[in-house]
Amino acid sequence: MICIKTNRASEIKGMLCNCSECIDSSDYFKNLQKLGKNLKLDKKFNSILAFLNALGNKERLFIINVLIEKERCVCELEAILDKSQPSISHHLRELERADLIRGWKKGKFTYYTLLKENLEKNLEILNQEFNIDY
Repeated sequence: MICIKTNRASEIKGMLCNCSECIDSSDYFKNLQKLGKNLKLDKKFNSILAFLNALGNKERLFIINVLIEKERCVCELEAILDKSQPSISHHLRELERADLIRGWKKGKFTYYTLLKENLEKNLEILNQEFNIDY
């Protein structure tokens, strides 16, 4: 269950029936807490969260944008983003964890490609879950 201090829980219960049509603020409060708990445990919701967290960074969005065009090696990404190799590698790991890119060795260099089907799948899940028309 969500941990709200007792005093704050009482305050919230007191306000609930003023902002919404409810008869029993204690039951309504329990139902709202149950909704929150279910969201935290929902696998699809957590998958959406992981996807959005991976995209929630300017450098990672830049990386996705340049990988849409073609696969790139890390040194190309360093030049494009004007960032150090360790910084680029950090962002690449985050995108790999979200299964949005894949890397492979080619000689001494590591190349990355965008997994477009996974990006599209995540966007579709986001669209379905939040009923967004794009």
